[in-house]
Amino acid sequence: MITLDQQRSWLQQLLAQQPPDLPGGDLPWLHRARDTARTAVTELPVLDRRQEAWRYTDVQGLLGRQFTLASDEVAASPLPDISDWLLPTFDSHRLVFIDGRYVPRLSRIGNLPDGVNLGSLRAALSTDPGLLSTWFGQTANHTEHVFTALNTALSNDGAFLHISEEIELERPIEVIHLSSGRQGPIVIQPRNLFVLESGASATLAERYISDADPRYFNNGLTEVSVHDHASLTHYRLQDESREAFHLSSLYLSLAGQGHYDGTTVAFGAAWSRTDYNVDFGGQGGKCTLSGLYTAGDRQLNDFHLKVRHRVPGCTSRECFKGIVYGKGRAVFDGHIRVERQAQKTDAHLSNHNLMLSRSAEVDTKPQLEIYADDVKCSHGTTIGQIDPQQLFYLRSRGIDEMMAQRMLCLGFAGEILDDITLEPLRKHITDRLADTLDRVITPETAE
Repeated sequence: MITLDQQRSWLQQLLAQQPPDLPGGDLPWLHRARDTARTAVTELPVLDRRQEAWRYTDVQGLLGRQFTLASDEVAASPLPDISDWLLPTFDSHRLVFIDGRYVPRLSRIGNLPDGVNLGSLRAALSTDPGLLSTWFGQTANHTEHVFTALNTALSNDGAFLHISEEIELERPIEVIHLSSGRQGPIVIQPRNLFVLESGASATLAERYISDADPRYFNNGLTEVSVHDHASLTHYRLQDESREAFHLSSLYLSLAGQGHYDGTTVAFGAAWSRTDYNVDFGGQGGKCTLSGLYTAGDRQLNDFHLKVRHRVPGCTSRECFKGIVYGKGRAVFDGHIRVERQAQKTDAHLSNHNLMLSRSAEVDTKPQLEIYADDVKCSHGTTIGQIDPQQLFYLRSRGIDEMMAQRMLCLGFAGEILDDITLEPLRKHITDRLADTLDRVITPETAE
């Protein structure tokens, strides 16, 4: 058991590695944000299972390992060939980050409409500091917990998107976060900021991937601001090293009639946690969150949702599904809060899990906290094995047991996969899931 002092020492060692030339160091607003975050790192309670939000997420394995901060050396190193990671026929504006640093030579932004700013956060701190000062830290809480504070205190680079009013970006945006393993065990801290002004719309696909099986800690923080009548479709794929630790904290602010459609798929990492924090700030907002995750031997995949309805007439839908096999472990903690003034709220939350082995484990906790009286709200969860009657039906049609199980698993995931409108991405994820099922469904498991 790691002691409190040891955990604080782990955090202080990372803070002590802060480079003297962090980007934007001469900007007073950023300097204040970093100082506030550094203080929070030392004062916030270190996360452990005594805290409700971290009861099922053991951080001992992470804090028991030593990491160094990612450096800028990737810019001077021979760049990898990323062709194997590109999606065939995917026509997109592309940003590539390696070990948390933007790599222009591998990116392909192309011609953008006037009023669209797309690139790296680090570059924008030099070219558009006034624009960033309006949005940086306005959605996220620098002091939510020690890892969000750590990200802010050492913020260095990440993806930046700003779309002006009434602009519809037709081509999707692809953001690739590649961990190379060249620097040894490192902490990578992407800080992403996506802002859509009134009436704007875009589609964004993020992928977190790695070369081979390096050990690292990806501590990412993303702020999303969707203004009146704006719309963002946001896909996120986490398919990282089975030696990696991955934490994504996403903060979403929705204005009146704003629409956010987010889908997260998590296949990789030894330890992975995704936190969604959604705040409705204007009437008529709509948020749809969906997710698919798998977890196998020595794997934890964890999703936490905090959805706050604080104005009338907003809609939220949350549907997450998991396939857990071997000795894998999954966690789902979904919380919807409806404030007293948020009448006419329509919110529904569901989590469904398919267990392919008796050794797998799922902890699921959907929650509704309702203070208004004119609402439509529901929540539900299921944990079960493959339905024997469905299996019998397929077997009676001449389909062997392994193929039948595979078909039922793909059918179970189909509700999430079918919502992915980018065909190259949907095919990639479907093929990736099928490969996993081919590996884990064997004659022994099919008996």
